[in-house]
Amino acid sequence: MGPWAMLFALIIGHAVADYPMQGKFLAIRKNRHIKPLEYGGEVPPTLWVYCLSAHSLVHAGAVWIITGSPFLSLLEFILHWIIDFAKCEKWTSFHQDQGLHILSKIGYVLLIVWQHRGG
Repeated sequence: MGPWAMLFALIIGHAVADYPMQGKFLAIRKNRHIKPLEYGGEVPPTLWVYCLSAHSLVHAGAVWIITGSPFLSLLEFILHWIIDFAKCEKWTSFHQDQGLHILSKIGYVLLIVWQHRGG
């Protein structure tokens, strides 16, 4: 797969994982500032960590499937977790969040191109 096709595939994977595959439960519960009773019932106070991690793992899986790289998959898990945490903390806007995710995908493609060229 060429670099442009891979970038397009990664962006498609991001869109699928971030919207239809995330679902309302993870979208709400990954934010540690959502009070448990606001969305029905008591939940463990650290549930947000599991939800944010599960959401980030879905993204990591998409990157692994598309690139075949466990290293980039792990990097995606870490970066996606940090970027979404920053959005939940309101350190970044929705647009900044999405921009950082796309920049991550561009970085993965650049790493792959660099590696294939003997870097």
